[in-house]
Amino acid sequence: MANINSEIKFNIELDENRIPEKLTWSAQDGGVQAEEAKAIMLSIWDSKVKETMRIDLWTKDMPVDEMKIFFHQTLVAMADTFKRATDDEKMSDTMKDFCDYFAEKLELTK
Repeated sequence: MANINSEIKFNIELDENRIPEKLTWSAQDGGVQAEEAKAIMLSIWDSKVKETMRIDLWTKDMPVDEMKIFFHQTLVAMADTFKRATDDEKMSDTMKDFCDYFAEKLELTK
């Protein structure tokens, strides 16, 4: 059986100070072509050194209120992914409790 490859591409346009001005991403399998984004958080596990490699980028015009929502939604997604990956419902629920606390303290609406 042949391997199937899928590719996700990120394009980052920088200003003269190397600050992101425009972020776009494409994922042909998902029907996404050069969609604009204001922020990207990417985590990659390096099993050789047992470390997470990260790329965190946001455009200079990303509003702070949207960044707070972005973080909240990312934390909620991480709790869901943690549950699916580990089947540890108790810790996932604990993470979601923190997400609720986070949203409350930042006065985010659900």
